[in-house]
Amino acid sequence: MIILGIDPGTATTGYGVLKSQKNKLEVLDVGCIKTNKNLAIPERLDLIAKELKKIIKKYKPQIMAVEELFFFKNAKTVITVGQARGVILFVGKNQGLEIHEYTPLQVKQAVVGYGRAEKKQVQQMVKAIFGLNEVPKPDDAADALAVALCCESSMKFEKAVNKKI
Repeated sequence: MIILGIDPGTATTGYGVLKSQKNKLEVLDVGCIKTNKNLAIPERLDLIAKELKKIIKKYKPQIMAVEELFFFKNAKTVITVGQARGVILFVGKNQGLEIHEYTPLQVKQAVVGYGRAEKKQVQQMVKAIFGLNEVPKPDDAADALAVALCCESSMKFEKAVNKKI
């Protein structure tokens, strides 16, 4: 199973591609789709969609895990991130992926074991779990990998629960 984790943003959309096979996890790719702040929002959204399609074509994930919007102090930011998130969800569904969404609290709980963990704790756990030499940079990339990991562990848990029922 290949999971594409996404940390949505208009300026920077993090992505992490995770392969789960039996009890082994492998990071296939981690990075960011960056857009130029001088571009109009429609052009930025178009760039996110095109780059996301390339990632999907290259790795052929079955599942896309996307972080849900949380609290933003700036209303303009939440609107543009929401627009990026909409494009991301549309592309994933349009490409035939199974879509899962997780709150930041769920991601932190799955990766660190504590829903109120600090961002740095999540990043250090991502590094440790995957045996990486360093935390993926920028933060959006590490966050996307954490979202993919949350999805993988949630699916594994659901499967175990369903087996017992």
